[in-house]
Amino acid sequence: MPHIDNDIKLDFKDVLLRPKRSTLKSRSEVDLMRSFIFRNSKQTYTGIPIIAANMDTVGTFEMAKVLCKFSLFTTIHKHYSLDQWKAFAAENPECLLNVAASSGTGPSDFEQLEQILETVPQVRYICLDVANGYSEHFVQFLKDVRKRFPDHTIIAGNVVTGEMVEELILSGADIIKVGIGPGSVCTTRKKTGVGYPQLSAVMECADAAHGLNGHIISVRRPSPPLPGPVGKWMTGALTMPEPLWSSAYPLFLNYNSHHSCLWLYWRGLKELES
Repeated sequence: MPHIDNDIKLDFKDVLLRPKRSTLKSRSEVDLMRSFIFRNSKQTYTGIPIIAANMDTVGTFEMAKVLCKFSLFTTIHKHYSLDQWKAFAAENPECLLNVAASSGTGPSDFEQLEQILETVPQVRYICLDVANGYSEHFVQFLKDVRKRFPDHTIIAGNVVTGEMVEELILSGADIIKVGIGPGSVCTTRKKTGVGYPQLSAVMECADAAHGLNGHIISVRRPSPPLPGPVGKWMTGALTMPEPLWSSAYPLFLNYNSHHSCLWLYWRGLKELES
């Protein structure tokens, strides 16, 4: 029977960070470096927990080359070929500990993931990304990937509720991507009516994950792409602030010259170019 949740749910835009006393003399003294030990892979990651999402216009090799210099992480999109991975690994070995190989859930996706990780064993992170992280098929695929790669750190999502966070962690995931339709250009909520206010989703999912020694990533795509909201997101989770990267220098290949102007391609992960 359908149920209406009458509890108040909040998005990040609904709140501000209340200031408090500090011993810091300047914002430049803030240390963003963090270390995490992941539940299932037992790996330790040290870096700044801000991640470029696995969108084909954001999670690129060009982006990874730049972000790894600042201890930032990139989830590489799934459309690169094995030869492109080989070339990237040969030319940029220093980046390989700060990238994840992304995959869908089809048989060909699993085969490609195996080829990439066997060819480039220095890559220790996997990102399993689907539109509906609640499907039984996705859970089974996650179990298969964990069985095949027991020592890799697996990112899985997207979901927005605690019970699914728990199921994915118990099925082999280390980090859960939290967020359905929060993006400024994402049309999931408009087209399907599915979603959840992001701040409440992060708080509830973080509570569920931390109870199992798991972790979450807050997927968030603000408009305009300002740095201020990132501080809110980092209070509860690793974060994927896609628009901070969407018009960055490494992505100039996504620009098109038309009538003496530069046009930037910016769209949702599963949307067609417009």
